[in-house]
Amino acid sequence: MAGSHHNGKDNNEKIVYVGDSRVPKPTKVHTPLDYSAFPGKSEAFIPNFLLKEWMVGCVALVGVLVLVVSHPAPLGYPADPTNTGFIPMPDWYFLFMYQLLKYPYMSDQFIVLGTVGIPGLAFGGLLLAPFLDRSPERRFYRRPVTSAMMLLSLAAIVYLTNVSWTHYQHELEVNGIVPEHIEREEKMREEREAIKNGEEPPKEAESVVFADDPAAEIYQKATCIQCHGTDMRGAAASLIGIGDKYTEEEIADIVHNGKGGMMPQYDANIEQGLTAEEMDALIAWLALQKAENEGKEAPAAH
Repeated sequence: MAGSHHNGKDNNEKIVYVGDSRVPKPTKVHTPLDYSAFPGKSEAFIPNFLLKEWMVGCVALVGVLVLVVSHPAPLGYPADPTNTGFIPMPDWYFLFMYQLLKYPYMSDQFIVLGTVGIPGLAFGGLLLAPFLDRSPERRFYRRPVTSAMMLLSLAAIVYLTNVSWTHYQHELEVNGIVPEHIEREEKMREEREAIKNGEEPPKEAESVVFADDPAAEIYQKATCIQCHGTDMRGAAASLIGIGDKYTEEEIADIVHNGKGGMMPQYDANIEQGLTAEEMDALIAWLALQKAENEGKEAPAAH
C-alpha cells in the first residue's frame, strides 16, 4: 500500500485538476466609486482634483487663444512722449492691483509690501489652501473661516476694481478725453446711419493739411504740442481734421477759454513769445484742417 487510509481515502493519492474552477474569474470590470458615493468625504486634491482643474484650465486657455486670434485687440494711440494728457491704465483684470498700489501704505516706502507682500500672501494662501484646510466638510457655511476669507477677497477685488474704474471715468470727463476705441465706435455708428439713410458717410481729414504753411511752424512753437504732439495726433485729442468738427470761431473760443480739461492756451502762448497775429494765423490754419482740403495747395494768406 502506497500510504495510510483515512475515511476510506488514500492521503498519497495524487489529485490532478483540469483547469482551475475553484475561483470563478470575474467578468465585471471593477469601477471605483465616485466621491459622491461617500457623503461627508471628499476627493483627494492631489492628484485627482488638481488634474481635473488643469484640464478645465487648458480648455479655457484654448478658448481665450481662439478669441484673441479671431478678435485681436485694437491698437492704442501711437506712443508720444510729449503727450501729457494720456492716462495709462492696465487691463481690467489688474485694476484692483493698480488701485491697491495707489494707497500710501502700499506704495513709496511700502512698495515691497504692495508688490510682493500682499500678492504673495494671497497667491500663497491659494497654493497652500488644500494643506491648511483639511476639513472633510464640503458645505461652505460649515467652514466659516475659509468661506469668510474667500468672500472677503472677492469683495476687496470688486471694490478696488470699481474704485479704479470710476476714478478713470472721472478723469476722462474732467480732461475731456475720449478713448480711441470709443471714437472708433462712434465713427462707425455715424457711418452706418449715413449709409442706412442713403447719405454719403462723413469724411474727416486723415493727415495734416497744408503742412508747408508758415502756420505749421507756429504750431511747433505753441503750447499745443504738449498735449497734441508734434504730429497733431496726441492722445488727449487729435487735431487731425479738427476743421471738420469746429468752425474757426469755435476753435478760437477753445484756444481763448479752454474746453473740458483743456486750459485756456491763448495767454500762455503770448507769454511764451507768440504774437497775436501768429495766434490768429494758427487758429485759421487749424480751421483749414478739413478732409476737403487734403491734397490742395496752401492758400497764399489766411
